[in-house]
Amino acid sequence: MSKTQTDFHIRKTLRHGENVIVPPNHPSLELLRFSLVCLDEKESHSFCVDGEEAALVILSGTASIKINDSTFERIGGRRDVFSGNAATVYAPCHSEIVVNCAGPGPLSLAVCFSRSTLQREPALIAPQEVKTKTVGRANWTRHVRDIIDGSFNAGHIVVGETINPPGNWSSSPPHRHEVDNPPDEVKMEEIYFYQLKPQQGFGFQRIYTDDRSLDVSYAVEHNSTVILPRGYHPVAAAPGYQLYYLWFMAGPTSRTLCPKDDPAHSWLKAAEPIIDGLK
Repeated sequence: MSKTQTDFHIRKTLRHGENVIVPPNHPSLELLRFSLVCLDEKESHSFCVDGEEAALVILSGTASIKINDSTFERIGGRRDVFSGNAATVYAPCHSEIVVNCAGPGPLSLAVCFSRSTLQREPALIAPQEVKTKTVGRANWTRHVRDIIDGSFNAGHIVVGETINPPGNWSSSPPHRHEVDNPPDEVKMEEIYFYQLKPQQGFGFQRIYTDDRSLDVSYAVEHNSTVILPRGYHPVAAAPGYQLYYLWFMAGPTSRTLCPKDDPAHSWLKAAEPIIDGLK
């Protein structure tokens, strides 16, 4: 990586309580920040959002969450991110939030923040409401879970999860969403948070622009975070390891997912029906 380029890869040892992974006013981001909350049974954590909205995604464990006058009791329960869909609570602007670990066992909670002025009621997105799909073909097949999409009433945020089978690629063909040029492309910044199974595994993340003024690659590991303010951003899982990432994004003007594929690699989509015809 050039000394003039920003390091978009964040590795932190997670500690008890709130872990600020991407702080407010990060120099590469305008809208997003990110925290992880780690609690033991019967412990709690409180925080507020003002001028922001937040998606509270339960990575593992069971939680009871109070947002203003709304309470969501004993939600979640998955063993890890590979064991079913997430339970997620949406907190609008001007929210006071209390998270309790309802046990048994610890709670791991991702808190995805985006700037917002939207005022509405808090909402639970239950696991059965998550929209799941399998996309790609061959070794770029991956499984996508849309948690908060454009049909959900939010200010700016969109949230989902992707799982790559061992050895497979995602965000493939490589795409970007860095400029507002609808209907071809809509600007959205993004953050990825990674988990691996088994946890000693690894994967690779590349971020690059057409002119290669930005061109970096990272070996991502369990609990890695990558900031994606611009550029194409394909991901690969190492053989033998399932790779998961929580992704969330926000755009200044639109929540429409309208990425632009790298023209050099867009032929992959044209190959997909050919592959289907060979089965």
